[in-house]
Amino acid sequence: MTTRQGETAVKDLRGKKCLITGAGSGIGRATALATAAEGAELFLTDINAVGLEETVALVRRAGGTVSQSRALDVSDYDAVTAWAQEVDADHGALDVVMNVAGISAWGTVENLEHRHWKSMVDVNLMGPIHIIENFVPPMVRAGRGGHLVNVSSAAGLLALPWHAAYSASKFGLRGVSEVLRFDLKRHRIGVSLVVPGGVKTPLVGTVQIAGVDRDDPRVRKLVHRFEKRAVTPEKVADCIVRGIKRDRYLVYTSNDIRFGYWWARKFAPPYEFVMQKANDQFSKFL
Repeated sequence: MTTRQGETAVKDLRGKKCLITGAGSGIGRATALATAAEGAELFLTDINAVGLEETVALVRRAGGTVSQSRALDVSDYDAVTAWAQEVDADHGALDVVMNVAGISAWGTVENLEHRHWKSMVDVNLMGPIHIIENFVPPMVRAGRGGHLVNVSSAAGLLALPWHAAYSASKFGLRGVSEVLRFDLKRHRIGVSLVVPGGVKTPLVGTVQIAGVDRDDPRVRKLVHRFEKRAVTPEKVADCIVRGIKRDRYLVYTSNDIRFGYWWARKFAPPYEFVMQKANDQFSKFL
């Protein structure tokens, strides 16, 4: 089920000031190009300065507008705050804020280390919170309405094997979004929670899997199967743009996740059975 929220101010991105985190590659880069093609004025950030510069060049080459870009770590509150103050002073409140940046680590509880848990929460949950607390209040004060996009994951809806640390961050972001969905409606600020399944990004090749040899032929076969089912970043970006313009709360990027979430809610016992079997199968790699 995809939820329509009601009337908010963003029906067209032309001329809208849009912030995108994680813009240096993957979904963030694709979303920057897609929103630029819609006529948006972009404010871009990524921890990877080289990738960010490449995205800025691609946007401008395509005729798009990047008013500001800044290489920073969204988990660094002071860095985010300093940039937000600069953006607000130079350009005023934004119209659309998109939290796309994220990292991933998988593993069972006996193999995950504290650094895995902490990095997931610092980047995937506190990062978006830093962006939200710095950029959304000026949108509220401006009174023009707007839109907030938080990219969660299928792992923010479903109990996927080996995803405890990752899901801690993505379920958390889902909770933040669920509350803000209702809280911000009075300000005509819509909220979209994007829940991708597999996406063909560099993250697939670099994801940490604690306690597992990535060169194990069985693991490589599993990753290959994942990549075959994955959608492109461009497909996700199109879904995000459509979700903003149609004021959608839950934004799916593939029907398997839509069905899985519906099934999990409507048929809990078979869902729990299948999730346990999936975990048992994954445990054979340990």
